[in-house]
Parts: sequence; C-alpha cells; structure tokens
Amino acid sequence: MCAANIAPAEQLFLGIDGGGSKTYAVIVDAQGNERGRGLAGSANYSAIGLQPALANLRRASEAAARQAACALPCAAAWIGLAGIDSATDQEALLPYLAPLACTLRLTNDAELVLSALDHAVGVALIAGTGAIALGRDRYGAGRRASGWGHLLGDEGSGYDIARQALQAATRAADGRGRPTLLLQRFMDYWQLRAPDDLIAQVYRSQEQTDKAEKAEIARLSALVFAAARSGDAVAQRIVRRAAHELALATLTVGSALDLPEALPLALGGGLLLNEESYREQTLDFIRRRRPLGAVALVAEPALSAARAAVRLAETTHPAEQTRLAEASSEVG
Repeated sequence: MCAANIAPAEQLFLGIDGGGSKTYAVIVDAQGNERGRGLAGSANYSAIGLQPALANLRRASEAAARQAACALPCAAAWIGLAGIDSATDQEALLPYLAPLACTLRLTNDAELVLSALDHAVGVALIAGTGAIALGRDRYGAGRRASGWGHLLGDEGSGYDIARQALQAATRAADGRGRPTLLLQRFMDYWQLRAPDDLIAQVYRSQEQTDKAEKAEIARLSALVFAAARSGDAVAQRIVRRAAHELALATLTVGSALDLPEALPLALGGGLLLNEESYREQTLDFIRRRRPLGAVALVAEPALSAARAAVRLAETTHPAEQTRLAEASSEVG
C-alpha cells in the first residue's frame, strides 16, 4: 500500500487486462517502454469468486514486477476486469486492489481499449467471439451498445457471423437458399460426410458453448471471410451485414455522447485486428455517416492501459490516492 514509509515503484506504471480466462499484467516506465509482464488465470470475480480472482491479479502483477525488477505498488495502474459492470462492483473491489498502485482506475475489461485514445475519450469497438461498442466523453459520461451476448445480440461478432453462415449453409442444402461455398467449407472443416451431419456437430458444440466461450462456433467465421474473399455472394452478404451492424453500434454510442465531430475510435478484438477487409468495410460504413478522427488498433489492451496509466498519475488528485490508501488499510 502507499503508506508514508513505503515508496511506490518510481515512474513505473501497471496495466491489467483481467479477462474471463486469462489475466495479463504489463509494467511500463514513464516513456511507455515495457519493463515487465505477467500472466495468470481468470480475474472474473463474479464467475470464479473474489479470492481466486484477487489471487490471479496478484500473481500476474507480481510476475510483471519481478521482470521489471521493482516492488509493488506502482505509481499508477489502469485495471480492466471482466464482470465489472457497475459502481457497486468498483467500490467492492477497489480496496483490495489498492496495494498494486498508488493511483488506480478500475473499469470493465472492454473499456481498456479506450486507453489508446487521447484522455480515453471516444468510442471503442470490439469484435471477436462477441462484439460491443462503448464510449466515454470528456465529462466522464459513458454509453454502450450491443454486447448483449450470443442469444440476444453481439451482431457483427465471430459467433454471429458463423451462426448466420451455418443457417445459409443449411438453406443451401435444402434448396431453400442460394448455393454457397459455405456448405462444403463447413463439412470439410469438421470432416463430415453429409450435410445432415451438421446437426449433431453444431448442437454438440452448442451444448458446450458456455464452457468453451462460444469459441468452437465463432472460429467458423474465418471460413466465412475466406469464402467471401473467394467471391461467394452469400458469404459476402453476411460479412457486409455484420460490418454494417458494427458501424451502427459505433454510431449509436458516438451520437449519445459529447464527442468531437471527427469521432475518435479504438478497435479491438481478433476480427477487427486480423481481418483487414472486414475492418475497412466497417470503417467505410461509419465514414458514410460521420467523419473519423484518430483510429487506433489495440492488440494488447494491458500494454495500452499501462501507458495510459502514465497520464493517469499526472492528472489524478492526491486526495484520490489518499482515499485508496485508506481503503487498503481498512481491508488489511
């Protein structure tokens, strides 16, 4: 903790990306150069419990500190955790996290993508297995769109794209829909002998959805993008519709907040980072409605958050540091 007789790691800053399966911690110096990193298990306390989540946060942070040859606490930290969805969550966890840094910012893990933008102001659009758009303006107001999960939404995500493509494939198998490369691509991927075998394969995967984080189905989106590049009209239509949904979510968030007309945008998630054509389609749909400002690609949210923590230390009022230190003392 930041007591009077304990000095924080001078000019070192911590970023933590605590997801549902892994926790990444990165420490940088005041110039943003990486000095150390650590890895541990899930930090989603609502899923695995408070103490196991805290243990993984400490494990990842201490591994990063050892590599950086420093002792905790760092000067400042931005910590993003899965399952942090309310002020109540933040208040419950902040006291336990105070030993990690003298100045703390705690948010949902998805919000870490905003750390790549100046003063974390703008919109973050994330598309991987799931999808969400969220933003904050200069007054601290926040807004989100999509991110409702695979049953209620997540339009534009890998899971959503794959689900639509599987439906298109079955329609093609019946003759109800247009012929498409997708049917044969899915059968080859799963080494199936007949279209009817898709039923057992898909519903077996569906039963494991929660356990496997929908990844088995979402991975099929790579086949959809490949089919679209090969000129398959059905796959192209699915990808185009998905890109439009991502753009719509982004514009919805942007219009609800007091943001610059040229919208600052940060992109995260495997689909937007790795599928360049999909990313460009999404950006094109956005630009048709609103000009874009800076566009940042965030491949490592923990590293981006650590670099943003440098600015956090410069702008946080000392009273906030004292409050967090006192909270840490109360927890013991």
